[in-house]
Amino acid sequence: MVTVVLAASFIYAKVLNQADDEFDSADVKDRLAASTTTGTGEEAMSVEGTWRISAGSEVGYRVDETINGFDTTANGRTQSITGSIVIAGTTVPSAEFTVDMATFTSDESRRDNQFKGRIMDVATFPTATFVLTEPIDFAAVPPDGGSVSVSGTGNLTLHGTTKSVTFDLDATFENGRVGVLGKIPVLFADYGIPNPSFATITTADNGVLEFVLILEHA
Repeated sequence: MVTVVLAASFIYAKVLNQADDEFDSADVKDRLAASTTTGTGEEAMSVEGTWRISAGSEVGYRVDETINGFDTTANGRTQSITGSIVIAGTTVPSAEFTVDMATFTSDESRRDNQFKGRIMDVATFPTATFVLTEPIDFAAVPPDGGSVSVSGTGNLTLHGTTKSVTFDLDATFENGRVGVLGKIPVLFADYGIPNPSFATITTADNGVLEFVLILEHA
């Protein structure tokens, strides 16, 4: 019986569990290439003004877990994101985003039920938010197709708790839109999030929020 359980755990962890690959620059490029802009000429190429979340934006969580001793990765994602940034010259003075926590899904419905219930309690805390608290200076406007690497600092609210976070960002201007790639480390205890471990599944005490944001002129 023990052998059967271990074999089943191995098959799930190494074969059946279908964690998405981490977001990378190729995801940003693909989504920007698939986007279209309604502006023309200088209007389409200008970075000044307000930019709002558009199609192709996605936020995910990623957590290391062990099933009966076999290592794997749990992740889920959502495209239910709203928000905007303001660009003035070469500075981002403000940015604010909201994510609908009840819309995260993974490859496993039982994981989703645990995430939405016991772990994140989305009935009580239906959204997560990020608000920029320090301006971002990207030094120079990149050419079309070019990218810049900067860091961002702001208030992240998860599970009803707000913490200041600082993290790295890559921003790309292409096809009249802006693409932003990044990830934010999250220690569950900092936000009062219960340890996700359950039954024979043991998870790390931390994870990451990863994201690709595609923004268009408001």
